Amino acid sequence: MKSFAVSQALTALAKMTLRQLRQVASDLGVSLYSRKSKDELVSEITSRKQPDELSLEAIEAEMAPAPRPMAETSVVFLPRDPQWAYVFWDIAEDDRAEALAAGASQLCLRVADVTGLSGGSAHPHTLQEVVVDSHATEWYLPVPLSDRDYRVELGYRKANGGGWISLAFSSVARVPALHPSEQILDQFVPFSLETAPATAPVPTTMEPPGDTGLHERLYQTATSQWRRISRGSEAFHELDSSLLEDSERSASGIGIWASGRSDSGIGGVAPRQRSFWLVADAELIVYGATDPAAKLSIGGEDVPLSSDGTFRVQVPFRDGRQLYPIEAVAADGIQKRNITLEFSRNTPEDNSNPADKAIAEWF
Repeated sequence: MKSFAVSQALTALAKMTLRQLRQVASDLGVSLYSRKSKDELVSEITSRKQPDELSLEAIEAEMAPAPRPMAETSVVFLPRDPQWAYVFWDIAEDDRAEALAAGASQLCLRVADVTGLSGGSAHPHTLQEVVVDSHATEWYLPVPLSDRDYRVELGYRKANGGGWISLAFSSVARVPALHPSEQILDQFVPFSLETAPATAPVPTTMEPPGDTGLHERLYQTATSQWRRISRGSEAFHELDSSLLEDSERSASGIGIWASGRSDSGIGGVAPRQRSFWLVADAELIVYGATDPAAKLSIGGEDVPLSSDGTFRVQVPFRDGRQLYPIEAVAADGIQKRNITLEFSRNTPEDNSNPADKAIAEWF
């Protein structure tokens, strides 16, 4: 009979969660109970209690009820997109009863524009009041203007225009802009505190990292109709023939740099030899946003969209004219939107050269 009682006790303990077993072990004074497994806790508890004390009802009766947190009145303002925000709140019963006793009639949300302000102040004539259901705990609010800071106040309006009973204020939150950001995205670099940081290699070219060839294909498409008229940007990326001739003359001893003029004693400065170089270029950034499910193309080339529908493409910006027809087609293929961007660049002077083509000069 005793073994049957022990078996029932073990079954009751096995049905308990690890947290419940730890609480029982704590009440019994079991050492290091938080480090023990469930089987070890069951063994410790059964060794310290009598079989008739190990029923689930007896254990639950001895356990202290879990403390319930005191409800507090609060409101949270969460912008969802540039046009809508999600607001949820909780009202303590004491605050609700006190407000009703003071004549509260309608539960309201007040949205205030606080952009650039501090100390709880708001811009004049920007306060908007929205009446909500008295038993609701969440609401969607239309945003008056995007790219601004807002704060929401929860409260009751008294009957017959008798005033306002404030309950709680939300934190200030920024509503995102309707148009894409003009700031360049930050580059996040992974690191480890356990290993020494590696020295980043010095880039030898001016091509953007992770290039898939898309930007070059877009450039070729955008300039195909203009390359029949002019040379385009080739002059910027090739050394001027006149510069090469000057460099060859200097290296062959013909010209002022190798004529021995510096050796004549004028100025008293000894001649020196050094290679000098310069590289400069420009890029064109085409960016925008559309429906995330849409298909976007630039000059007939498909451009991938981010999860929020934004896109950002860096293309070469060389001499000549460039044309970028941008088209977005809805997922069902019915709706379309398009825009054509035209750019022009001119380089009036080019005396640059890459490091691997720098020629030693005397000066």
